[in-house]
Amino acid sequence: MTTTLTDPAGLSAREVTVLRERHGRNELPAAPPPSIVARIGVQLRDPLIVVLLVAMVVTAALRDVSDLVVIALVIVLNTTVGVVQELRADRAVAALRRMAAPSARVRRDGADVSVPAAELVPGDVVRVEAGDIVPADLRVVEAVRLALDESALTGESMTVARSAGDELSAGTVTATGRATGVVVRTGEHSALGRIAALVAGQPRRQTPLQRRLVGLGKVLALAAVALSGVVFLVGVLRGQPVAEMMLAAVSLTVAAVPESLPAVVTLALALGAHRMARRSAIVRRLPAVETLGSVTVLATDKTGTLTEGLMSVERLLLPDGGEITLTGTGYAPTGTATPEPGAAGLELARALVLCNDADLDHARPAWAPVGDPMEAALLAAAGRCGVDLAVRQEFPRVAEVPFDAVRRRMTTVHADPAGGYLVVSKGAPDVLLTATPPAPTTDAHMPLTTDDHRALAIEGYRALAAEGYRVLAVSGAHRDSIPTPEDAERDLRPLGLVALIDPVRKAAPAAVAALRDAGIEVILITGDHPATAAAIAERVGLATPGARVALGTDPTSPAAPPHGPDGAAPPHSLGIDAPQNVVGGAVPVVYARTSPEQKLTIIEGLQRGGGVVAMTGDGVNDAPALRRADIGVAMGRGGTEAARQAADLVLADDNLATVATAVREGRRIYANIRRFLVYALSGGAAEVLVMLAGPWLGMPVPLLPAQILWINMITHGLPGVALGGEPAAPDLMRRPPRRPDQAILGGLAAPIVVTSALITATVLAATLWTRHAGGPWQSVLFLVLGLAQLGVALALRARGGGQRNWSLDAAVGLSLVLQLAAVWLPPLQSLLGTTPLTLTQTLACAAAAAVPGLVTFLLGHHVRRAAPTR
Repeated sequence: MTTTLTDPAGLSAREVTVLRERHGRNELPAAPPPSIVARIGVQLRDPLIVVLLVAMVVTAALRDVSDLVVIALVIVLNTTVGVVQELRADRAVAALRRMAAPSARVRRDGADVSVPAAELVPGDVVRVEAGDIVPADLRVVEAVRLALDESALTGESMTVARSAGDELSAGTVTATGRATGVVVRTGEHSALGRIAALVAGQPRRQTPLQRRLVGLGKVLALAAVALSGVVFLVGVLRGQPVAEMMLAAVSLTVAAVPESLPAVVTLALALGAHRMARRSAIVRRLPAVETLGSVTVLATDKTGTLTEGLMSVERLLLPDGGEITLTGTGYAPTGTATPEPGAAGLELARALVLCNDADLDHARPAWAPVGDPMEAALLAAAGRCGVDLAVRQEFPRVAEVPFDAVRRRMTTVHADPAGGYLVVSKGAPDVLLTATPPAPTTDAHMPLTTDDHRALAIEGYRALAAEGYRVLAVSGAHRDSIPTPEDAERDLRPLGLVALIDPVRKAAPAAVAALRDAGIEVILITGDHPATAAAIAERVGLATPGARVALGTDPTSPAAPPHGPDGAAPPHSLGIDAPQNVVGGAVPVVYARTSPEQKLTIIEGLQRGGGVVAMTGDGVNDAPALRRADIGVAMGRGGTEAARQAADLVLADDNLATVATAVREGRRIYANIRRFLVYALSGGAAEVLVMLAGPWLGMPVPLLPAQILWINMITHGLPGVALGGEPAAPDLMRRPPRRPDQAILGGLAAPIVVTSALITATVLAATLWTRHAGGPWQSVLFLVLGLAQLGVALALRARGGGQRNWSLDAAVGLSLVLQLAAVWLPPLQSLLGTTPLTLTQTLACAAAAAVPGLVTFLLGHHVRRAAPTR
């Protein structure tokens, strides 16, 4: 149908210049990318790096060049890896970026021209046709069969008819027809811009790992300073030189703090991001890799995430109560129809082709719709029943009554090669099924339609609507002459019902199951109808029949087309009042009819309830919630640019199963970070204990500052970084997520205390025995302390993962060579103050150093066997 208000001539070039100066360009305000200096600054504000910077200043003041170089190298390594990964992620996302509306057809100075969409100003006269993205908010002045796909803004799968006088929102897509409109709002003032403002108002939250490392850094800094102060005071009180004890205290501070932790964390995250990129997940912010391992709640969008993002016909109901089930992929007119359609089924399929303005394009790699995607789905359904587009030549269209929002139906008239004319009408079931039934007749083209058949169709409609289907009714008649538009839709008989749904992605049920096995609560948040949302949730295993549905808006409002004859919502629907209860166990797992603001409310409520929330989405309407969530996950292939820019993780394959892979990777990384902390803090604590106990056992300075730094470098350096690459434990995805408030050292006190005690006892025993025998006790202490920590590194490695981290073996081997070189090579002996050891002494040190690692391995094996399995 064509509707017209006026047809303006457009603006002049001078008017455009004045309006652009007043309103600015038609662009969303974008924050400039951070500079390299700013990125480096962010890396250097890490609490542990701050501790190292302070230690570096002190060592510089003491003119300890070797210690200064070691600390500086660690800082440079961590900062470089972090900045490089951020730049890589930004480039990868930029490669996915698509301009929402790169150009627009506009009338200026009385002529139609094509200009960049960014140059539009209020008052411009713009033309849009099928497939065009609306470049700014428009007020329609002329519309011809206009329908809009507004799913990017609303989450609604169905197209929406628009006419003259209506407004079109920027970012929506013209599905069918064409329109001329006047620009009323541009840039940040458009519908797209208002949502962008919501996104900009949501500051990025620190990830769980960042929050835990901040707390850990403060604790370790305070503990290191306190212990070093004790060592300094004890040494001074025992008569040691102040300068020497100051350097020893600084060295001990560096030894007590796992300075390689930032490098281990950064490299582990970078390697995880690299592995995820190979599996179609692009990490925009490095800590996001670990954040998914902390997730307790996954809030997922429906359209394009759990579903394919296209409409498909699954069932056909015939007037006699018979049913045909269809299968197929996308818009391809190939598939199966079960049972094979009879005369009634073929008649319905023929009607779907005739009363239809769409077409199918098979010139592309996959079949694609030309025109309204829903009408294209009807063509695909007809093809699966054995009726192709050639029937249009056999029954040429001679008249039509176009669809409009008031009549809620479309009717076409076709010449019948057997004589007469076919009338086909499709539209809303509550319109076609309640129309005046045809009078009884014995005409072979119009068999008698009984009230029972009509009642059966209404009953079938209600049942399909309750299951979440979009339902179309199709009616028809045979006439001797071409009817008038008023008469064409009278006395029609039902041909059947068509049940459409946005099909579930094949991988979605398995992905939901995997996430639930991992103890993650999965909820659905969508702008779609509650019945449709509930049906999709049941299909993917997210909800059980009759699950509670929380409503964002009144389902009977004009914005919510009814699913049932009475427009009622599912019987277990409720308002969005306390979304935080999801974490506590009161579970509305489905939220329907939600606006962008309500999605924010839900996410914030979940976070207030203690949840670590991941949010997946693809539309502009998802962007604010993606930014507010602890981690936002956007679709890269079918998603909008607004969603990708707000997200931390972009799924290039739009596959929810990739989220489960990311969760596993995040948990693996976190487990390895905790593994490294046990290793590093055990060694650091052992060094501190040795330094504290030494003076009381007759050893004034058990280790020289350079020796402490050397041990710290070879044990916390390469082996520590290699520990970050350990494989995942076999049961990692069967464990519940860790508590959001759990400290990063939670549960690690016992293994740290036991391991450090083992190392300390072994080192002191070997040292005292050598000192008693008159041997080079300080070199023995130095060698045993380093080798014992390397043995613990091997003992702490992951077991049962099916893969061996050979980099850890190589790192331990290289560190072993360096530690031996420190007591064997004259240049290192001079640098570190060590004494050469005989082969017998070296082998005795190695045997003693193996004890802590062996005991740690046996204790870990016992704990793993005793741990309950899920």
